[in-house]
Amino acid sequence: MNQEYVRVLWNKIECSGYYRMGMTCPPDYERARPGQFVMVRVAERMDPMLRRPFSIHRLITSDAGTVEGIEILYKVVGTGTAHLSTLKEGDGLNLLGPLGRHFSLPERSGHIFIVCGGIGVAPMYFLTETLKKKGIDISRCVVFIGGRSKDDLLCMNDFFSIGVQTVTITTDDGTAGGKEMVTGPLERAILAQRPDMIYACGPLAMLRTTSRISRQYGVSCEISIETMMGCGIGACLGCAVESSGDSGTYFHACIDGPVFNALDIII
Repeated sequence: MNQEYVRVLWNKIECSGYYRMGMTCPPDYERARPGQFVMVRVAERMDPMLRRPFSIHRLITSDAGTVEGIEILYKVVGTGTAHLSTLKEGDGLNLLGPLGRHFSLPERSGHIFIVCGGIGVAPMYFLTETLKKKGIDISRCVVFIGGRSKDDLLCMNDFFSIGVQTVTITTDDGTAGGKEMVTGPLERAILAQRPDMIYACGPLAMLRTTSRISRQYGVSCEISIETMMGCGIGACLGCAVESSGDSGTYFHACIDGPVFNALDIII
């Protein structure tokens, strides 16, 4: 874990309310794994005082393969992200990371489902890219992306560009894809061909349903919890997640997660 002063490389609008930000980072971020996150605060600014958590969307590498930066994908939802959206190339950031528990990777190629809801797509591109680098045949991966409307569907072309062949989309309002939750086509796809693994990140309701479906059909499932964090290092205890084990036992998303086996937690 490092705390560093870094610089913005780019801060581009993706679509209405969504941005991609590239930033410098130390070379040892090469050890970062999909599902891990960073805590970010605008440098030399105390409003808001606390850093904000963001999944690592991808690593930025040189032609020689050296990690030179990271990219985050974020949505403007409050004061902190509103400040981020105004930053320009060269502006300073205070960066803490990489933090948290990452997704586990399969030892061999298999049939993998990747489920994304809204900004929950952020860590899933890094996951898919890492699977490909590990030698997993990602043409067999099926990606499911859901959003409130077509403006909340992100990264579809990114998945296609690295070799994913099947991306299924849904929207709550029917402006793109099927008018339903993304867990609808997920369950139908499981019935058609049971996967070896499900990875998911998105809103709590989506994760809850995905977890239920995975248990119902006996499919291994890892989920990344989206939650607010005050510190990111287990000090504030503000990101408690109830364990499915002993009653009254809790994990903390920042140090025990944000990635959990779906069987281990109650959501």
